[in-house]
Amino acid sequence: MITAMALDDERPALEVLDAFCSQVNFINLKRTFSKTGEANLYLEENPVDLVFLDINMPAVSGIDFYKTMPHPAMVIFTTAYNEYAVESYELDAVDYLLKPFTFDRFLKAVTKAQGLQKLHQQSSDNQERYLYFRVDYSLVKVAITDIIFIEGLDNYLKIHLTGQKPVVVRLTMKAILEKLPEKGFLRVHRSYIVSLDKIILVRNKIIKVGEEEIPLGSSFEEGFNAVFGI
Repeated sequence: MITAMALDDERPALEVLDAFCSQVNFINLKRTFSKTGEANLYLEENPVDLVFLDINMPAVSGIDFYKTMPHPAMVIFTTAYNEYAVESYELDAVDYLLKPFTFDRFLKAVTKAQGLQKLHQQSSDNQERYLYFRVDYSLVKVAITDIIFIEGLDNYLKIHLTGQKPVVVRLTMKAILEKLPEKGFLRVHRSYIVSLDKIILVRNKIIKVGEEEIPLGSSFEEGFNAVFGI
């Protein structure tokens, strides 16, 4: 299943996308937005696989919005103007839908996205898994096996890595937990997530991970004990 979000300043265009997505059994359109600010706030805490994105919008263009999205995602651009086609493909867009588009044309685009998602999943199954984070307008590649622990700092996270400088990203604890493998990481405090295989010892509600000592929060103690059969 592909989770999706749509952003377009014209409500009728969003209604078309909503209707078309409802006819496709592998697309789950989570939300639609007509304002870029609201869409960006949603994406910060709710990463999706695919974004349907209008290019011509009054405040911020769809292309500029895509370049600053808080999480990487596939994108299908939608617009009534064909002069943006070349630029959209330079951004590795899945497809470019010229309004008004038919359901058949829409289906072709989302089927392409489905193929790309399957390819990515197969690649992940056969290789060491990585996460990609947007940092200062660039994508940073982080091997999951290098993550020691993650520290929450207000609206940012500090990802501590083996033999490397920490990576600071604008992301919530909830959002990164959805990216991490469930059996490999555990939230042990409102401000900390630890890699289970990096834990050295636990004593008096203090978890030693690498060279760091991390407190075990009282509200997370039961879940921690259940994982280790304590």
